[in-house]
Amino acid sequence: MAKYRIAILPGDGVGKDVIEATMPILKKLEVDAEYAYGDIGWEFWRREGNALPDRTKKLLKETDACLFGAITSKPKKDADAELDPSLRGKGLTYFSPIVRLRQEFDLFTNLRPCKAYPGNPLNYKDKIDLVIFRENTEGMYAGVEFRPLPDAVRTALATHPKFKPFAAVPADEIAVSTRIMTENGCRRIVKAAFDYARAKNRKSVTLVEKPNVLRETGGLMLETAREVAKDYPDIVFKDANVDAMCMWLLKNPYDYEVLVAENLFGDIISDLAAQLVGGLGFACSGNIGSSYAVFEPTHGSAPKYAGMHKVNPIATFLAAELMLEWLGETAKADALDGAVAEVIKESRVRTYDMGGKSTSLEMGRAVADKL
Repeated sequence: MAKYRIAILPGDGVGKDVIEATMPILKKLEVDAEYAYGDIGWEFWRREGNALPDRTKKLLKETDACLFGAITSKPKKDADAELDPSLRGKGLTYFSPIVRLRQEFDLFTNLRPCKAYPGNPLNYKDKIDLVIFRENTEGMYAGVEFRPLPDAVRTALATHPKFKPFAAVPADEIAVSTRIMTENGCRRIVKAAFDYARAKNRKSVTLVEKPNVLRETGGLMLETAREVAKDYPDIVFKDANVDAMCMWLLKNPYDYEVLVAENLFGDIISDLAAQLVGGLGFACSGNIGSSYAVFEPTHGSAPKYAGMHKVNPIATFLAAELMLEWLGETAKADALDGAVAEVIKESRVRTYDMGGKSTSLEMGRAVADKL
């Protein structure tokens, strides 16, 4: 019997390509695992009205971890239009399956390393090495939105003086998204960032927020972070507004080691930081909870490239590395990281984004050969 049972969710578009390129690497590493493939993504929304079928959630509950490819998400009207005609008019609503996974499995930590590998022609600067902790279940992505505006919500908002300019706007001409943050949610993501900094011998943690404008939600995050920081006197705590951080990451990327942020802000600065080290082809993430985790590249499904094995699969290789480390297979994780670094440095095998003509499958074979 295998030591691990790992769920594999290729998803849509190039998600299938990058997962296909990654599996030979896991085989070469001789990971003692059984791999169970599951269904997720746009086709299951279209055919079944559910992008995250119940059978897939059951699969995840029966596995130790999950490696995920990519999914397609589209705006509400497009999602409704592509739904099978037999399912229309039944009150079905599309909601991103990866966001649902994060919330339903309480995968509150989104860990996103951004490291510049030597020899990568896409590096903004060499030697950049920072990690972002993004809160994964609350904030602007909590999913509590209204359009048209229900009377009960309008009545509640009418008690707030700032709502006065919108009081007469017709219900179907106004949309409201809520930014929901709890003290527990703020505390545990900040604590995760500090624990990581201490474990990895990183000297600072920087909170990225906007409390001067978002006074209640941002204020709660800042106050909670300051409280948590008191328990880590060996680590420098800093805070910065999200708009300023977008500038400072470009100007002084070496000043930051661990960043921590609410869901939306964490999403924004993660993509910015990813571009510093080569773009989304190098950007991986771990969605980590107390007892389960889902690992993925952070890029989308890029439908126009589906089946072409064109896109850079290194982000998925690095996601697999994060998964191995989380499972406690640190030697195999380190070996994979070293193999990726060697292939990048040699510059013989490069996908189109790196100026080469190699396929994602060729990139996978090159990394596997280094093992």
